[in-house]
Amino acid sequence: MTISSSTTATSATVLNGNAFAAQIKAEVAEDVKVLAAQGIRPGLAAVLVGAVPASQIYVRSKVRTCEQLGLYSDLITPPESVTTEEMLELVARLNAREDIDGILIQLPLPAHVNTKRLLEAVLPEKDVDGFHPVNVGRLQSGQPALAPCTPAGIVEILKRANLPVAGQNAVVLGRSDIVGKPAAMLLLQQNATVTICHSKTRDIASFTRNADILVAAIGRPGYVTPQMVKPGATLIDVGINRIHDRQLFDEFFPGTHPDDAARAEMFASKGHTIVGDIHPRAFELAGAYTPVPGGVGPLTIAMLMANTVRAAKLRRGLL
Repeated sequence: MTISSSTTATSATVLNGNAFAAQIKAEVAEDVKVLAAQGIRPGLAAVLVGAVPASQIYVRSKVRTCEQLGLYSDLITPPESVTTEEMLELVARLNAREDIDGILIQLPLPAHVNTKRLLEAVLPEKDVDGFHPVNVGRLQSGQPALAPCTPAGIVEILKRANLPVAGQNAVVLGRSDIVGKPAAMLLLQQNATVTICHSKTRDIASFTRNADILVAAIGRPGYVTPQMVKPGATLIDVGINRIHDRQLFDEFFPGTHPDDAARAEMFASKGHTIVGDIHPRAFELAGAYTPVPGGVGPLTIAMLMANTVRAAKLRRGLL
């Protein structure tokens, strides 16, 4: 299904992440109803350690979405002082629970907790974040797997917008295990020709200027400038960067674009704004792009819900 999209003055298609996420959630809700008729209710356990405000908001949003779509959710909140061994015991209990299909351990964890040991302790079939080495290996070999939510959301955006992927030159900026590497693997599975660039890549612009699909996931505000973009390319901006500096804001939003006034008003009232890894003016050269905010971000929770339902089906041999 193609969603009608608004356009900029240069007719670039705005890939509305909220609309795509709503589609996916509606499909998840229907799947949940079908499973309910069979006596199955997919369940997600969310583990939130300590009291980091941003993490609290994010996890509670996930739990609320579960409730909206009919999934069972269990929010578990160990104290900041929890040890690695105590967390491993908690994961073991969640692994054993039949009412839990997906286990989400919200990152980052306190420095004294061994994150790697915990993520690897989660059963691969309940690893709805797609971080377990078994799921990474299955993804690479093309076997059924639970893929990381943000990269899976990127592929959903491209698919639902009917944007070509097969045969396209795709460049991924960033090589993280959470976004960069799995995004490259998923694009490769869709028959794109994929290049991964990173901090040690020489002359990154020589790669990005040839990209039909450019995925930016490096955590540097406005890193990708208009001079680095191929006209007509699809720009997928995964970056979420909060800027407070007025001079930097004026560089990004100089008042020449119809949306700049609204941004300026928001900046004046809040003292900050959110920008991606791609400079806003680069979007004017694009054929299609994901805005920040409202682009890739909403897909992450939607794909978490989809992964939880997928895990429920896989565990019961329904896929």
